Amino acid sequence: MAYATNINTTSQGAVVSRFSALIHSLRTGFAKRKVYHNTLNELQTLSDRELADLGLARSMIRRIAYEAAYEA
Repeated sequence: MAYATNINTTSQGAVVSRFSALIHSLRTGFAKRKVYHNTLNELQTLSDRELADLGLARSMIRRIAYEAAYEA
């Protein structure tokens, strides 16, 4: 008696593809978060005079860091 097996590789490929997309999404998210925190820390270390020279107020730092990381 012969047995036939049908291996569906497309479902395995879909799982691998979704997992790969998840990993890529996580890496991208962590990279953006790192840019945000680095920008935030660098701007917070500047004095009020240095920020004024750049045309920034201290209250703008979080928004500027967010734009640098997530809207670039």
